[in-house]
Amino acid sequence: MYHLRTCAARLRPLTAAKGTQNVLQQRSAACALRTFQPSRCYTTPVVAEPFLNGTSSNYLEEMYYAWLENPGSVHKSWDTFFRNANAGVPPGTAYQSPYSPAAITSALPQELVGSQAKVEKLVEDHLAVQSLIRAYQIRGHHVAQLDPLGIMDADLDLCVPMDIVTSSSKLGFYGLSDSDLDTVFRLPTTTFIGGSESVLPLREIIHRLEMAYCQHIGVEFMFINNLEQCQWIRRKFETPGTMQFTPEEKRNLLARMVRSTRFEEFLQRKWSSEKRFGLEGCEALIPALKTIIDKSSENGVENVILGMPHRGRLNVLANVIRKELEQIFCQFDSKLEAADEGSGDVKYHLGMYHRRINRGTDRNITLSLVANPSHLEAVNPVVQGKTKAEQFYCGDTEGNRVMSILLHGDAAFAGQGIVYETFHLSDLPSYTTHGTVHVVVNNQIGFTTDPRMARSSPYPTDVARVVNAPIFHVNADDPEAVMYVCNVAAEWRATFHKDVVVDLVCYRRNGHNEMDEPMFTQPLMYKQIKTQKPVLQKYAEKLISEGVVTSQEYEEEVASYDKICEEAYARSKDKKILHIKHWLDSPWPDFFMLDGQPKSMSCPSTGLKEEQLVHIGKVASTVPVDGFTIHGGLSRILRSREAMVENRTVDWALGEYMAFGSLLKEGIHVRLSGQDVERGTFSHRHHVLHDQKVDKRTCIPMNYIDPNQAPYTVCNSSLSEYGVLGFELGFAMASPNALVLWEAQFGDFHNTAQCIIDQFICAGQAKWVRQNGIVLLLPHGMEGMGPEHSSARPERFLQMCNDDPDVFPKITANFEVQNLYDCNWIVVNCSTPANYFHVLRRQILQTFRKPLIIFTPKSLLRHPEAKSTFDDMLQGTHFKRLIPEEGLASQNPAGVKRIIFCTGKVYYDLTKQRKNKEMEATVAIARIEQLSPFPFDLVKAEIDKYPEADLVWCQEEHKNQGYYDYIRPRIHTTIARARSVWYAGRESAAAPATGNKKAHLLELDRFLNTAFSLDAFRDQS
Repeated sequence: MYHLRTCAARLRPLTAAKGTQNVLQQRSAACALRTFQPSRCYTTPVVAEPFLNGTSSNYLEEMYYAWLENPGSVHKSWDTFFRNANAGVPPGTAYQSPYSPAAITSALPQELVGSQAKVEKLVEDHLAVQSLIRAYQIRGHHVAQLDPLGIMDADLDLCVPMDIVTSSSKLGFYGLSDSDLDTVFRLPTTTFIGGSESVLPLREIIHRLEMAYCQHIGVEFMFINNLEQCQWIRRKFETPGTMQFTPEEKRNLLARMVRSTRFEEFLQRKWSSEKRFGLEGCEALIPALKTIIDKSSENGVENVILGMPHRGRLNVLANVIRKELEQIFCQFDSKLEAADEGSGDVKYHLGMYHRRINRGTDRNITLSLVANPSHLEAVNPVVQGKTKAEQFYCGDTEGNRVMSILLHGDAAFAGQGIVYETFHLSDLPSYTTHGTVHVVVNNQIGFTTDPRMARSSPYPTDVARVVNAPIFHVNADDPEAVMYVCNVAAEWRATFHKDVVVDLVCYRRNGHNEMDEPMFTQPLMYKQIKTQKPVLQKYAEKLISEGVVTSQEYEEEVASYDKICEEAYARSKDKKILHIKHWLDSPWPDFFMLDGQPKSMSCPSTGLKEEQLVHIGKVASTVPVDGFTIHGGLSRILRSREAMVENRTVDWALGEYMAFGSLLKEGIHVRLSGQDVERGTFSHRHHVLHDQKVDKRTCIPMNYIDPNQAPYTVCNSSLSEYGVLGFELGFAMASPNALVLWEAQFGDFHNTAQCIIDQFICAGQAKWVRQNGIVLLLPHGMEGMGPEHSSARPERFLQMCNDDPDVFPKITANFEVQNLYDCNWIVVNCSTPANYFHVLRRQILQTFRKPLIIFTPKSLLRHPEAKSTFDDMLQGTHFKRLIPEEGLASQNPAGVKRIIFCTGKVYYDLTKQRKNKEMEATVAIARIEQLSPFPFDLVKAEIDKYPEADLVWCQEEHKNQGYYDYIRPRIHTTIARARSVWYAGRESAAAPATGNKKAHLLELDRFLNTAFSLDAFRDQS
């Protein structure tokens, strides 16, 4: 009974085997309604009905299955007996009162009476077999033959599970023995090893379980909490004869293996001293990817977006994406000239976009491989965002037409937190891509680090379990097993639209790259690798022995592909093919041209007609859904908006509403994402209204601006910066005709997304000729909220700007637009709602795309002076790169003693201090709204206007932070260093801000006094 006890807690409800279903249903009804009378004495059950449609020898077994399905379908005495037997009560004493085995057996047919031990043995043995089957389903992957080298386990759990029957001696674990091997057992409906048979001998049961779960495929799926999905996987791997391939499929697989292998060998022959991060040791990756794509195309997929690290990228480009081989080979040319634009990147970081006919299905398919840096796994959310955008723009709400495939390394998959962040986007409504196929190239080593030092989980893929993704481990030296697993993975994704992981357990024939020496750190592993027969050779020999191909046919296949490579190598010498734009992964073919000509370098007015502003303002201040109850506090906010519209003014939130609403009306999709953006961290936005009486009923007024408008997407994100910013970047890649914004909860929270900012946003165009118009909204301002809620770290963004501080540019008619075109990104700190409105609209109306970094306010969201009038937003108005002094000082420039340049919120502190000191006629204050590209022309004009004035840069940030180190050399260049630029602000510090409110106010008062003290800097000089 021990085995009843150990398995009972894990048993799921089972149904009767095929052929007994109707019997059980009839018997259950009979038991419930006629046979057993509830009013009768429980100690002596009475069976009044004859047995229904079955022999008495099967009756107990059928009743047991019925009890597993529904304990109420049998008499209470039998329910008690089965429960006590499962609980391990010894024979003869199983729950004597009120039910005893003696009383229970009195209800049995006469041929079973007096055989209580036989009854218990029958129940126990069937439970044992079910427990055994379940053990293989749960833990069979631990003993599967996954390592091609045969020297390591694919997992770090070195113990063979005790409940996996690797020898007959382990039968005792289940209370069985060798004498039971030929005993026939009925199979539960939670296994498909029987095929069309419902009963099998124990020997055959074990054999079939071993074939299903312990060969070259290991399946992890029993943690999935969905019975339908578990049954689907069982059927795919347990059904006998499913892993069979036709001779034609095998020949096709061999041809793909030839291409994968010979491509790497060709590169090695031609460029033996070049790094290429080849695929040797995992050549099965190419047929694996092609299988996934073929099956997905067969299921209706038209667009596949891939992301991968550097290992095998060139092979994937050549043999999966089908990049022209000469374009790949020319990248190895040591005399390759600089890229047409930007800095370019190494060949194994480049991306690609290609539309072609899929030969397996004769259907069009678009394949794109997203460019990415050496920051492993950073491309994951970017691919997901691009996939989501492609689905959105083609109306693919279920992911039937567009899908993503992500490739990973084993060490990175386990070690990089972005993997976890990306997985947790997989089922979120505004982020799901309806299933991704993850392929892990499991080298069983990370650079030089042994897996035992690289992860704490048994498998590198364990992170996928958090979203109930099935994990298929497969020995990569068995191409047919790889092909089968990839077919199943593609079918899973098409059926359930959920993530799935294929773990290709392989090895790395060379070191980390072709110039590396792995014997330094893994001597035993690489001794084995040196003797390892290549998988192509093994598979060719297998097919030749099976008579699928002949030796001559195989040699001809190899020679044919070698010839293709040689011919492409000859073409690669033609310098005309060298063009970086061949490597675009997200082309926008219709964006840069107009009527066959390049678009002009100009930007029209970003203002609007007043009636448009009024209309959008009315939508922003009303609830467009009848019977919708909003919060009382929100009612006041909407009334306040209505009053502003009547007074022709806007605050920050309404200015944003005007920009978004006008773009939507013009057919531009707007997507705003981030933590709590629907309401706004500072409770200012309220773009999603919640009914106070009906749960989960919401309204987005922005989608009621115009019947023909583009859709507005505003979505609270998961508590992730790295993953979500990468996702939004990928979304913005898909189309230039969308305003995609990511808002940090506080500006400095972008710290944890720094990789996306540094590697993709800042340098993306220079490396990959890929324009991107993503907008980052980063709340910024020193307001006594402590070091983590103050600074968006503007110094970091400004340090990475590519404009030269020592060169005063040539001022031309289109200087402003040309400056924007030449920069790597735009950095602004707007001080008025109107300027915020204009910069958002300019982002779309200009004829190119650049990332836009906006340091947004916190206290200015409700500051009474931080408002704009409609006059600042009407037709003919533009974004102001610099807002000059417009008060008394501007009326008498000769009398101005000091001009203070500043940016952002500190302007309002300065004007208040100037008024208190009655210095409005002698001190001018100019706001630099666009920090990069630097407005050299406007700064020069403002300085020239006040020839007698001292030049002061004032900021609220510490001297070693903020803008000073960026601004000072540029002002010096503007004036040819003819005058000094003084600093007024906080002193240098390690932390961005003090956490003490009093200290904050003292610092503020000190630097404001310095800014207006006319003698403060002369003493220093």
